[in-house]
Amino acid sequence: MTQERLDGVIVATALPYAEDPKAPAGLRPDLDRYAEHCQWVVANGCRGVGPNGSLGEYSSLTDDERRQVARTAIEAVKGTGVVVVGVHGAGAHQARHWAEVAAEDGADGVLCLPPTMYRANHGEVIHHFTEVAKAGLPIMVYNNPIDTKVDLTPELVAEIAQIDNVVAVKEFSGDVRRVLEIREAADIAVIAGADDVVLESLLMGATGWFAGFPNVFPAESARLYSLAMEGKLAEARALYEPLVAAFRWDSRTEFVQSIKFGMDVLGRFGGPCRPPRGPLADEQRARLGQDMRKAVDYLRAHPVAA
Repeated sequence: MTQERLDGVIVATALPYAEDPKAPAGLRPDLDRYAEHCQWVVANGCRGVGPNGSLGEYSSLTDDERRQVARTAIEAVKGTGVVVVGVHGAGAHQARHWAEVAAEDGADGVLCLPPTMYRANHGEVIHHFTEVAKAGLPIMVYNNPIDTKVDLTPELVAEIAQIDNVVAVKEFSGDVRRVLEIREAADIAVIAGADDVVLESLLMGATGWFAGFPNVFPAESARLYSLAMEGKLAEARALYEPLVAAFRWDSRTEFVQSIKFGMDVLGRFGGPCRPPRGPLADEQRARLGQDMRKAVDYLRAHPVAA
């Protein structure tokens, strides 16, 4: 069994598109820009990147695009950061296929939801992760009961943790009580999954952050993680509190559009999303703009070095 725990700050990387009338929805993945973005977040202190997550709009990609995106990330940060590829699939055979492809392409690990588009039962969830484990890579299982309608409870996580190569769980229920409950039930790394409870999760024993808004604030997020892990609570709170209003958008339906908007605000390229995701409503842009200004104003007065 591998001992890689897949902790640290790993950025669920947003995927930039370029206009192309021949591509689905008139948008093709801009792989050059994506490679630069992966390199940028790692250069700013994050441990690695996670292509083909929900934030990476994996479900809107063709199979060929999905593999190209993962390969681009792997090549971009080779030797400098880890790559944990999203291998989510409707069935175990699909998720295992993507895990095997990730292994062939040189990924360091995989992130995997339970079956998507189907409310799997206990036995089906165990079967799903058992199949994915056969690819041989470290697995971070992903609990997102909001989207999948399948809740990986601490008791179920403890059973999943017995599967070879399962080393971590990304916990996105939003309930910080889960961190201790999982740690009490299982020998598995708990990874903060929701940006707006990351400090609380880290202080209760999470050892990593699979993160959204570090696409916007990578150096600041890496610093927040370090402060929390070092037990420097006062300094961590001082940094976290001005950012958390923006971080809350990571837990909203429009989280992909919101993070891309935040990137645009900071002078990075976020750009459009593929359907079914459309642009933010004017009211949402105004509210998110206010939350971003709060964060940016604080960081201008208290800059964090990369």
